[in-house]
Amino acid sequence: MIIPQPKVRQGVLETAAILSKQDIQSLLQQELPLIENCVHLEQQLQPNGIDLTLREVALFQSSGKIAVMDNQRLVSDLARLVFDGLDFIDLVPGAYIITYNEIIHLPKNVMALASPRSSLLRCGVTVSTAVWDAGYSGRSQSLLIVYNPQGFRLQRNARIVQLIFLRLTTETEGYQGAYQGENI
Repeated sequence: MIIPQPKVRQGVLETAAILSKQDIQSLLQQELPLIENCVHLEQQLQPNGIDLTLREVALFQSSGKIAVMDNQRLVSDLARLVFDGLDFIDLVPGAYIITYNEIIHLPKNVMALASPRSSLLRCGVTVSTAVWDAGYSGRSQSLLIVYNPQGFRLQRNARIVQLIFLRLTTETEGYQGAYQGENI
């Protein structure tokens, strides 16, 4: 196996790295914190990332369209589902859009990736995510898929994915896309 050597640019050693719990805690203390609106920070903070929690669940109501030009993009209409009196929702097999409680503020030298918590997978449920680009700020959404033929019961504010942060070798211009500032 070949391990890439760190780059040296203008006399400075540059390495990409996954942020540790201590790095994340430091970024949480900045004027614009890495993450805000955590439900239970002590429970959410992990050795190699932070768990994101469920704010809402929605059903697809229309088709969508992705074209070559962004101005031709059409995201699907959604219908928000209602939690019961105990803040649970019963989901039949299918695809849903979920919104997280937390608002993410990535510096221009940090990007993020997420994976579903293993308990979801053990219940026949997964979450598909996209890349959180350096410089992104917003309350993100992801695709939740219930594969379990018996369905799935999910509570508001439950921890559902772990967000992992990666330090880039250099600062980038930052995310400039349509979802900057979403759901805030």
